[in-house]
Amino acid sequence: MSLTTFRTAPAGAGSESVARETRTTEIPLSKVTVPSLLEKKARRQPIVSLTAYDYASARLLDEAGLDIVLVGDSLAMVMQGYENTLAITMDEMLVYTRGVRRAVRHALVVADMPFGSYQADEQTGVANAIRFVKEAGAEAVKLEGGRERAALVRRLTAAEIPVMGHIGLTPQSVHRMGGYKVQGKTTAAMEELRTDALALEDAGCFSIVLEGVPRELARLVTEELHIPTIGIGAGPDCDGQILVLHDMMTMTFSEPAKFVRRYADVADVMRTALADYKRDVEARTFPSDEESYHLPRETRKSLEVMTGLAG
Repeated sequence: MSLTTFRTAPAGAGSESVARETRTTEIPLSKVTVPSLLEKKARRQPIVSLTAYDYASARLLDEAGLDIVLVGDSLAMVMQGYENTLAITMDEMLVYTRGVRRAVRHALVVADMPFGSYQADEQTGVANAIRFVKEAGAEAVKLEGGRERAALVRRLTAAEIPVMGHIGLTPQSVHRMGGYKVQGKTTAAMEELRTDALALEDAGCFSIVLEGVPRELARLVTEELHIPTIGIGAGPDCDGQILVLHDMMTMTFSEPAKFVRRYADVADVMRTALADYKRDVEARTFPSDEESYHLPRETRKSLEVMTGLAG
């Protein structure tokens, strides 16, 4: 059990009072686990998830009390500037996952298996998933695909590695799909996705991400499954939701998808701060004398004598 600090305020105080209150209360948070997520599904308690790729971000997410922190392969786009997720490697994913894991005490840490780390054969997939657990401290892995991944999911769960599935709009299939398009819009496509979801549950997945599918289909799949669904662009009826942190914080440089709600404009805050810093350095107002270190008094006197003699 870990402790997370929450600010508290007197009864009846508004949100502004809560934000300004300095008194803190230590509220114990139980560690999120695969069984606890299944319990949330049974109790109809929403599951809150976000991506994170570094220690600082992951620590803030964990302090906020989120359930799942996903080290997503979307970092290829938002952290490295690639046009899709395909370029990121296993070794790179391991580095990012290690940083996130060191920050998290409460949430379940899930690592995205990058393109090429499990598609070739099951043995390679198992070996790479084990690396995530042993070398990076991941508590579960996520992989994309439906029925074609069932055998691999079974082998991973037999190896004691929890697996999160991912169907619908699967970014690693961007070339086959012809872009990032909503999936499951026809009756036939709906049946395919339902069959995939059931197959993944039967194979042992503890949850499934539903991305880029109609709300009605997501609701149907959520009702049919005994494991949680985590939606992204799948409507509000899933058991939980996930977004890319950089999208919701307006730290990406392209038009957001329809489903992205921007909760803050961190990029604007950074631009203002950077402009202010540049101005202060150029005007020689930063650093100030108060922001500078000084010699001890005796040493300063010696320096004054030395500089006086030199003059």
